[in-house]
Amino acid sequence: MLGQQADAAAAETARDTLHFGTGVARVSVPGLSQERAIRLERDILGANDRVAQQNRAHFRAHGVSALNLVSSPGSGKTTLLCATIEALRQQGPQWEVAVIEGDQQTSFDAERIRATGVPAIQVNTGKGCHLDAPMVAEAFARLHAHFHHHGDGHEHGHAAVRRLLFIENVGNLVCPAMWDLGETAKVAVLSVTEGDDKPLKYPDMFAAARLMIINKVDLLPHVRFDVNRCIEMARRVNPTIEVIALSAISGEGMPVWQDWLARVVDGEHRQASEADAEALRARISRLEAELAQARAALAER
Repeated sequence: MLGQQADAAAAETARDTLHFGTGVARVSVPGLSQERAIRLERDILGANDRVAQQNRAHFRAHGVSALNLVSSPGSGKTTLLCATIEALRQQGPQWEVAVIEGDQQTSFDAERIRATGVPAIQVNTGKGCHLDAPMVAEAFARLHAHFHHHGDGHEHGHAAVRRLLFIENVGNLVCPAMWDLGETAKVAVLSVTEGDDKPLKYPDMFAAARLMIINKVDLLPHVRFDVNRCIEMARRVNPTIEVIALSAISGEGMPVWQDWLARVVDGEHRQASEADAEALRARISRLEAELAQARAALAER
């Protein structure tokens, strides 16, 4: 009996739900076949990804770790950034921070960041619903003088420099998931006022994120939000996603967030050092091979 009821409920749901994302392109565009939609997406994203790789190399050359903050509007990203900047400043001068702010219009958020004393470039996208890699490249070209101004050394006294670029994306839980900006990681910010079911409603975003921040936890007594249910849903689409619950207002969870930032930046530095060492070893091997060939040619003469 229960099985029949479940089957009947499923059939009714199927009748009452229209699915436009089940084709191979996972999107429906009027006038375009699924195959044509895939080709267009591949061409557009391919061009973006080439610039993203250049951004990634540029960031690494400047010792900068870039984090792409993504969320719906009103999740509290800018408030979180302001609180994070202040918390990192209290840790000492080893942190060098800059911000790229993305919105459709206004420079409100960049002005809030600049009020903390940190440089920020506002990127207004007009009708665009996300930042792309060329936008970030142009913005970073203006910011990289900030990192040069602080010198290219690796130490402030005895503390290693940690250079961090926050990219606050346009408020949107859909489009930014697809666009690589050259970042080290995407950080999905979800406030408790939005509902704990968002990871399954917008799975691409949470699948692309390395970290989910559950923000505004100081409001939990006043909203219906199940933290454990939210985490379980996020891990259905991304089993390895990390989770931090915090409040930029009360300070709860902020030390955990700061530790995560330090771990990511230090890990990026280690990877860069290992990559540089490997490149140097490869170059030495090539030079030794060329030297051996030159000696062999001289011996034949």
